[in-house]
Amino acid sequence: MPVENLLQAVQTLNADDAFRARLDAGQWRQLSAFMQQFKLRAGDTLIRYRDMDRVMYLLESGTLQVYVPDSGPARRPVAILRPGAVVGEPTLFGETPRMAQVEAMSPSVIWGLTRNRFDEFAQRQPEMALEFLRAAGSVMAERMRANLERGMPAA
Repeated sequence: MPVENLLQAVQTLNADDAFRARLDAGQWRQLSAFMQQFKLRAGDTLIRYRDMDRVMYLLESGTLQVYVPDSGPARRPVAILRPGAVVGEPTLFGETPRMAQVEAMSPSVIWGLTRNRFDEFAQRQPEMALEFLRAAGSVMAERMRANLERGMPAA
């Protein structure tokens, strides 16, 4: 599974909460050995609200919608994610349930990194893992800042 398309998406995403890990193409190839690539159809659920799974995702292609389910069929929109975006990054840091639901708006290619596989990666490549965590933490901080500015709770 070549990671070049994912790398290009990550490097070209122009968003305040973009994932900016300073890894070169060779390092991304090393990291991709710890990740799983899969495809979603439009309407597929990637992350279920309140689940306890421990997977961070990077979006290679397609579009994802992030929302918080309200009572009944209502949804509180949070974000629409484009190629290069990450989602689920808090699972690398804590044991909390998922804070939102994420669904594919269009056919999408996703790369998943479980916490267990990240831990293996960190044991083998600690410097790269630290850079990866810094980038994930930066995404979380930017999203928290944006939510606070909009008057939304940080959690």
